[in-house]
Amino acid sequence: MGVMLMVTLHVFVLYGLWSYKLVPTPHEAVTLFVNLINPEPPKVEEPPKPPPPKPRPRVPPPPEPPPQIVSTAPVVAPTEPVAPPPPPEPVIEEAPPQPVVLKDELSVSCPVRTPPTYPLYSRRTGEQGRVVLRVELDEQGRISNAEVATSSGSPRLDEAALNAVKEWRCTAARRDGVPARAVALQPFNFKLR
Repeated sequence: MGVMLMVTLHVFVLYGLWSYKLVPTPHEAVTLFVNLINPEPPKVEEPPKPPPPKPRPRVPPPPEPPPQIVSTAPVVAPTEPVAPPPPPEPVIEEAPPQPVVLKDELSVSCPVRTPPTYPLYSRRTGEQGRVVLRVELDEQGRISNAEVATSSGSPRLDEAALNAVKEWRCTAARRDGVPARAVALQPFNFKLR
């Protein structure tokens, strides 16, 4: 019974939708005329006129310079001999004093010297060698520059030697009783035991 009621209800709904006219028939259609109104063109505002230029204040002319005093020199006739100017004195520049070359190792003049640390990687790989550093001391005995003169063949060993020398404390070299710059060669032997 309920099914019959549902079927009947669906039939009535479908008939109602079928008979309802969604699209009008051609004789019911109405022609619609539309007039388009063009909008007014936007008003272009003219830029404001610049104000009239202000009159410039009158600047008085600069005062005339005071009269100059001119001195006159006697005219030299072209036949009179003229002495040439003296030659300029030569400028003698003193060359900077050459550093004292220490013949022995720096260990003689450096009481505080720590030995270089053998790099761990160099120990593991068995790297050995001899590094010779060129070391410069200033007038106070400080290491002013150190560079590799002869490499060991291993950058790690060379760097270890450079780092050790930079920590050294030395006494100043002397020339004629006066502290002077000095240069020395310092060898380091890296050997595994």
